Amino acid sequence: MMLRVPGVLNADDLAEMREALAQAEWQDGRATAGHLAVQAKANLQLPLDSPVAHALGQRILQRLGETPLFIAAALPLRVLPPRFNRYEGGGTYGSHIDNALFRMPGSDTYVRTDISSTVFLSDPDEYEGGELVVQDSYGDHRVKLAAGDMVLYPGTSHHHVTPVTRGTRLAAFFWTQSLVPAEADRRSLFELDQAIQALSGDAPDHPSVAALTGVYHNLLRRWSVT
Repeated sequence: MMLRVPGVLNADDLAEMREALAQAEWQDGRATAGHLAVQAKANLQLPLDSPVAHALGQRILQRLGETPLFIAAALPLRVLPPRFNRYEGGGTYGSHIDNALFRMPGSDTYVRTDISSTVFLSDPDEYEGGELVVQDSYGDHRVKLAAGDMVLYPGTSHHHVTPVTRGTRLAAFFWTQSLVPAEADRRSLFELDQAIQALSGDAPDHPSVAALTGVYHNLLRRWSVT
C-alpha cells in the first residue's frame, strides 16, 4: 500500500531543518550503500553519526508520533531514526530494493524494513526531476510531493529516484517495522480503521461503531507480532 501523509512537518519545522541542512557537512551517499546499491547510488547524504542528522531525525520522530494517519497505516513497532539525502547536478539512485534489516543505532536490536518512507523537504518547483518511482504489479507510481509531506510504501518494492537536472532535492527517509508484518493485513486494518473513523464521525452513537472497533482489535490481536 502506498499512502501520502500530508503535513507531517510544518513551515517552522521546514525552515529550521533547511537552514541546518544548508550548513551541514554532506558525504558521498555511496558510503552507506550495500555492495550492489553502490553501483546505482549517486547522491549526497548526511553521515550516520552526524549531530545534525540526529537532531533533525528526533524532530521528525516527534512529529510522526503526532500524526494519526501514519500510526494507523504503519502500526509502528520500531522506527529507524531518519536519514537525510540530497540530490543535485544529475544526482540519481537507480532501481533497488532496500535492505531487509537495519540495526538500531547504539543497540543490538534490528529493525525489519516493512515500510519505507520519504519526507520531502523541498517543494516540487525547486527542482526538476527527482521523482521517487515505486514499482508494483500495477506499474510505476511517480511521487513528488510538497515539502513537509510524506509517502509510505512497502519495503519490498523496487524503487528509484530519477535524475535531478535543476535545483536541489532534499529529503528525509527511514524505515518502520510494523506490529503487523504482512502488508495485506496492514492494508485491511487501515481500511477498517478509516471506515470506523468515518462512521463514528457521521453516526457516533451507532452500535456498529463499537462492534467494528471490536473486530478491528481482534484482528490486530491475531495478526500482530511484538
